Amino acid sequence: MEEIELHKETPNVVTEPRFRKLVASGYLAEVVCQAAAYRKASVWYGEWIVRVVNSEGTFEKLLVTTPRKVDDMDEIKVRVFRTINGLTSFMHEAGFRHVDVPLFDDERTVHSTSTKPEDKKKS
Repeated sequence: MEEIELHKETPNVVTEPRFRKLVASGYLAEVVCQAAAYRKASVWYGEWIVRVVNSEGTFEKLLVTTPRKVDDMDEIKVRVFRTINGLTSFMHEAGFRHVDVPLFDDERTVHSTSTKPEDKKKS
């Protein structure tokens, strides 16, 4: 896998490989609801975006799709999740142990890939 160099990325955005590296190294993921969730049959739909942030609020980058060439220019699109199942699958694959999904417009939740607490040893 080719390593992505942060200084070569578009400012304020991050691709999936870099996102995974950042959250694995301690950065947080912020899930933002852009369109309120609704249920159709047994599936929840809506629109969610994900950002990588630090705990101080001084670093934030929006998750985007891997750039592709269109007419000799790189096309970058914001990664939008349209189902809770899609969002949950992405977060699980990125190393998160749980997902708290905001259901209403402009709500957000912050996630970390904290490790499982060590089992308490019996004395």
